[in-house]
Amino acid sequence: MFRRTFWFTTGVAAGVWATTKVNRKLKQLTPESLAATAANKALETGHRLKDKAVGFALDVRDNMARREAELGEALGIHADPELPAPRRVVAIENRNNPTYVERSTYSYNRNEDH
Repeated sequence: MFRRTFWFTTGVAAGVWATTKVNRKLKQLTPESLAATAANKALETGHRLKDKAVGFALDVRDNMARREAELGEALGIHADPELPAPRRVVAIENRNNPTYVERSTYSYNRNEDH
């Protein structure tokens, strides 16, 4: 009697375990899950590539500055190692600025009646 109960309980437990395992695997293989996994792996790869590219760019910049210093010493040129400030393009003119120049008031509206 106990032997049959033992094997019945063991069979039920094995069936529940197998069913749970199969259901988890099926959920992992749904299109949505596969797409999410692929997207996560693509993001991870992108972050790793970005980190390597940033490191490479910093190495190139350091080596470039060192080589420019070597060339400057060899040629007797002592230039300022700082790069010039980036130029800023003004998208909207500031009328309060003293250097502001009023443009002509000619209308360029093509939809205006002439």
